[in-house]
Amino acid sequence: MPQNAAIRLHLAPVNELKSQTWADKADNRDNSDYFVTMAERSEHREQSPHGQSLTSATEARGLEALISRAARAGKGPAPVERWNPDFCGDLDMEIKADGTWFYLGTPIGRMPLVQLFSSVLRKDADGKTYLVTPVERVGIRVVDAPFIAVEMNASGSGDEQVITFRTNVGDVVAAGPGHPLRFVDEVETGGLKPYVLVRGRLEALVARAVMYELVAHGEEIDIDGKAMFAVRSGGEVYPIMPAEKLKRLSA
Repeated sequence: MPQNAAIRLHLAPVNELKSQTWADKADNRDNSDYFVTMAERSEHREQSPHGQSLTSATEARGLEALISRAARAGKGPAPVERWNPDFCGDLDMEIKADGTWFYLGTPIGRMPLVQLFSSVLRKDADGKTYLVTPVERVGIRVVDAPFIAVEMNASGSGDEQVITFRTNVGDVVAAGPGHPLRFVDEVETGGLKPYVLVRGRLEALVARAVMYELVAHGEEIDIDGKAMFAVRSGGEVYPIMPAEKLKRLSA
């Protein structure tokens, strides 16, 4: 079966989903059905910043090109950093804080489709995230990070330790040069949010259960004359918090 046929796209209105699950509805449609669905919504499209409507035809062409390109490229991310297409407006697509993808307020429940979209994802210097094809660039919303690190493995010890993460869309990255870790304090909750760089400017938020496993590999290390609780990976040292702060929290 061709990949395009295997990855069937249906983004129907929420009220159409009440009698059937999304997976069932998706399996009853092909890609051309999706484009018809989008055409029916053309009157609801908003104006783009350049004064042109992000019409159903524009959305369909962009997503059709995206699907076609991802299918041809096979497994793995597309070379989006080398593509410089025009900005064609924003899609009503959002990646929630837990990594769930939504389109028009409806969860995208088919993992092959989510992986396809993630393969053409790019975050630019303007801080915005886009789906990029060779001919179009469309904006989407990301609540926190586009990916979630759902599993980790630690091998070796000391300077030889390597911590490898798997994301919710199947990326596997080893923290180290090119894939740094960073830790952000949650001011509101007093918690900690670790991120690992996956590719380009795209990061994965380390899931809470994985974070506890990660922190278990931390140790007190002197960094620039200051005692820090930190973790090693790939020959690099990533500070988590001052050792004194950790002692206060543990008291």
